[in-house]
Amino acid sequence: MTRISVIIPTYNRAATLPRAIDSALEQTVDDLEVVVVDDGSTDDTDSVLAGYDDPRVRPVIHATNQGANVARNTGIEHARGEYVAFLDSDDEWRPEKLERQLAVLEDRSSEWVGAYCDSAYELSGASGRLRSAVAAVLAREDEEPAREGGEELIGEILADNVQPGAGSTLLVRTDVASEIGGFDEQLDRFQDPEFCLRVLEAGKLAYVDEELVVREETGHPPADVVRDADEQYLSAYDETVDRFEAEGYDIRSTHELLLAKRYFAEGRLLRGAWHGRKASVSPRHVPGVCWAAGTGVRRRPVPIVAMIAVLALVTVLAVLGRYSIARRVLTE
Repeated sequence: MTRISVIIPTYNRAATLPRAIDSALEQTVDDLEVVVVDDGSTDDTDSVLAGYDDPRVRPVIHATNQGANVARNTGIEHARGEYVAFLDSDDEWRPEKLERQLAVLEDRSSEWVGAYCDSAYELSGASGRLRSAVAAVLAREDEEPAREGGEELIGEILADNVQPGAGSTLLVRTDVASEIGGFDEQLDRFQDPEFCLRVLEAGKLAYVDEELVVREETGHPPADVVRDADEQYLSAYDETVDRFEAEGYDIRSTHELLLAKRYFAEGRLLRGAWHGRKASVSPRHVPGVCWAAGTGVRRRPVPIVAMIAVLALVTVLAVLGRYSIARRVLTE
């Protein structure tokens, strides 16, 4: 049996796909295969795949576009490895990524079914570099959440304190990925944490405290799509959310903040403020919220009164809110 099957779903990303494939082939772990699922691309993806004269690269073709979750599940079905590792076609891995994950699992019991690692965002331009620097400083002030284990990880993931990033950071046993039914094909967003929550029903996840995945800054779906997916995601775990909120986790309020940011970034400031009034905000969230609001103002000018109202609301929430993780607020 092959040790690891790397699954790369792709759709019309001929420009970035080679970087992803190359980063998989250049891993310090040799015993792997790279299953590239072309999800009905209409660009030059077929030419890119034809250019790889390496038996480890195994293309699987969808005749029509069916979505990234379906493509990942097709990859699981075709995987021959003991483990599967997912890699989005616009991301790349550090060469030692898989080796580090196998090493952290090596001496653990069979309860430990997978491992994830940290990732770094490539934020372009001076603004992006400033955001990354500020986020790094603020993140050091966060209370350190539980980053590995079983039950203890569920509340952290639901509250968005921990992001296993299944799409590019997760290594998990293939039999577990199959038994839990793969990725939820009905979810447009939040499919990564939702997949990890079901993995945790089968066993424990380990953590490698290194930035072994490099992500590009990409666009976001419309805020309304994010809102609908968020409602679908949280409603599926309604009882679990209630249980962990009773233990002190800020889950629904954290998701309200994520939605507020998406609406602010679209220039829909009043809609963002409506979600923001129910959000958990601390002083450290203010730069990220203001960044999103500033993006929205540049995209869609609004009356000065509305802008003043939004900034006043943000300030009040910042004073009254509690501390929570700031890094994703700044970098996404």
